[in-house]
Amino acid sequence: MNKYSSPVRVAIAGATGYAGQELLTLLNRHPEVQITAAMSSSPDSSARPMPRLARTWEGKIEPLNRAKLAEATFVFLAVPEAAAAGLAPELLEAGVKVIDLSGAFRITDAATRAKWYPATTLLPDGVAYGLVEHNRAAIETASLVACPGCYPTAALLALTPLVESGLIDLSRDVIVDAKSGISGAGRTASDRTHFSENHGSMAAYGVLGHRHVAEMEQSLGCEVTFVPHLVPLDRGILETIYVRVKEGTTAEALGESLGHAYKHAPFVRLTGDALPEIKHVAWTNFCDIGWKFDAASRRLVMVVCIDNLVKGAAGQAIQNLNVICGFDERTGLR
Repeated sequence: MNKYSSPVRVAIAGATGYAGQELLTLLNRHPEVQITAAMSSSPDSSARPMPRLARTWEGKIEPLNRAKLAEATFVFLAVPEAAAAGLAPELLEAGVKVIDLSGAFRITDAATRAKWYPATTLLPDGVAYGLVEHNRAAIETASLVACPGCYPTAALLALTPLVESGLIDLSRDVIVDAKSGISGAGRTASDRTHFSENHGSMAAYGVLGHRHVAEMEQSLGCEVTFVPHLVPLDRGILETIYVRVKEGTTAEALGESLGHAYKHAPFVRLTGDALPEIKHVAWTNFCDIGWKFDAASRRLVMVVCIDNLVKGAAGQAIQNLNVICGFDERTGLR
């Protein structure tokens, strides 16, 4: 049941980026939503059409206007972290609910947050970490939802049930090896995202220095070795996760833990021995999780796939909106 006046009035700040365009496309077809404004990340940009959205969106992207944003019931922030750190408190003060796709409000420890997101000096009241499958109760009453990063979304959906069940040996390395499509690097052009640099190649980056590690470690309560790679795809993430389980852990216990955790989760699909691929989840809000287990060595290898722009960004943000409003969480995402 909708807890708000129908249709729910929503606005987007940062609608010109990849995640923002995905948000605009999905929200425009959401049956319970009215888009009141779609804005760029800056008040200095001119209003302009978006040719890529011509089939689904007839409006124009406006310059950022804080007063107009505050006319909505919900505002999605798809802007850089520093901009979100300034915008979100103003919107909350105006009584607007905020769903933030940046990292500005994800980290609870002040020292860790200062290292990775220095523009966020304080966390506002009512912040919830937006991993719906594991934080639903807090999300339902949140004033500000900090949507997880794309890499942590995949890793945490795979590992959280097993950590909470006490099956993972956290004294051993937890290794997350990730491959992401180029859209994960954002829309701003750089040598890293240039076609001639990426076509026919694959490159590691952010090794032992990627900010998403803090998010994973905060949720799992252990150290994580994380190595991301860019691959020549436009979208999608595949993570291969290596852990050791505790003595006596069985294949049945692993399957039962994951099955129980996601029994009622419409967007998590457990594939077992049939390891997932990016093409199975591209353009969807699904997270597919498969695994192989060797009882003799206690080695567990998990393979997780999501679309970085949908489940890793815009789709997950809309899933959070649905939970707060009391909609079926699949609304607008099927």
